[in-house]
Amino acid sequence: DVRVLVITGEGDEFCSGADLSAPAETHWLKHLNYINEGVTALHAVDCPTIARVDGVAAGAGLNLALGCDLVIASDRSRFSEIFARRGLSIDGGGSWVLPRVVGLLKAKELALLADIVPASEAERIGLVSRVVRRSELDATVAGIAARLAAGPPLALSMTKRLLNQSAQVTLAQAVEAEAQAQTVNFGAQDTAEAMVAFVEKRPARFEGR
Repeated sequence: DVRVLVITGEGDEFCSGADLSAPAETHWLKHLNYINEGVTALHAVDCPTIARVDGVAAGAGLNLALGCDLVIASDRSRFSEIFARRGLSIDGGGSWVLPRVVGLLKAKELALLADIVPASEAERIGLVSRVVRRSELDATVAGIAARLAAGPPLALSMTKRLLNQSAQVTLAQAVEAEAQAQTVNFGAQDTAEAMVAFVEKRPARFEGR
């Protein structure tokens, strides 16, 4: 029944990545595989997801944000694929999601140079969806979340799936998948409700059926 998922940090920062000052409680491969379960679970969520970013989003923290469908950031936010500065290679799903978000060349620049990117630059290069004043962040995220939650769950989940798989399919496969999804929509109560609401000139009330 969840219509939208919002991920945010605790305190004044979003997530600065792994705490490298503390020794791992288990073998690093086992530890990273545990983290990877969370990465793949986030990408598998059917409903729309929003990263509410305030402050630092670095390393796996940045890639956690990029795993969401929308990234809404405050103007004080800073972003970095910080791994190279720590003698590490990219993780947290970054090697998969970053090129898809900003393109391969820009992804290499961000990952190899490990620069710290301010919010304005992050918005310019498409690293985030939207940047707002810190004082407006909560209201903006709440407003977007409310719009998504009021939307047609089935149609939104299928649209999200179609977009996520677009890089792995041909055009012919894409339009076939679109046709299949649209056929499901035309058999849904929500679509019938949307058509009636359009004729009656009122907002549709979607129930996920």
